[in-house]
Amino acid sequence: MSRIGKEPVSLPAGVTATVDGQKVTVKGKLGELAYVMHDGITAKVEDGKIVVSCADDKLLGNFHGLARALIHNNVVGVSEGYKKQLTIEGTGFKATLQGKTLALSLGFASPKLFAIPEGITVTVENDGLQVTVTGIDKDKVGESAARIRAFYPAEPYKGKGVKYLGEHIRRKQGKKVA
Repeated sequence: MSRIGKEPVSLPAGVTATVDGQKVTVKGKLGELAYVMHDGITAKVEDGKIVVSCADDKLLGNFHGLARALIHNNVVGVSEGYKKQLTIEGTGFKATLQGKTLALSLGFASPKLFAIPEGITVTVENDGLQVTVTGIDKDKVGESAARIRAFYPAEPYKGKGVKYLGEHIRRKQGKKVA
C-alpha cells in the first residue's frame, strides 16, 4: 500500500466532508472544494477522519497516495487557505491592481496584464513591490503565482525581476574588463 495513502486525513473543527461515489466534497469556513477520485479508489468518513483505500495496490498504488494528498490539500484549503508572496525588484518595476486585472510595469514598452482567475485574491503592498496571491485551491494559487513570476523571472546578473519571497537567486559575476 501507499505510505501516504494509508494515513487518514483528519478534519479540523468546522470542516465537514461528504463522499458521493467517487466525489469527495469538503466544506469549511472559507468555502467548498470537491475532488473526483480515480476508479478503484474509495473514501469514507469515520470518526472525524477521511480514510482513503484502493482496490488493487499493484495498479492503483500511485493514485491511492495522490487521492489522499489532494483531499488533504482541499481540507487545508477550506480551513486555512493558501498564500504565495512575490517580490518585485528593479528600478521602475511595480505592480498595480486595476479591478480584476494585475498590471505589472517590468521595463517593457507596455505593462504586462494578468487577469485574476475566479476564486483567487491578489493584493499589492509595499508601494507595488510585493504581490500576495491567496485562495483556497492550492493548484490555482500556485499556478497564478507562477504565471505572474513568468512575465519577468529574476535574472542572475543584477537580480531584478519577479521572485518568490525568500527565493535565493544565484548571482553571476558578469563580464570582466581587462
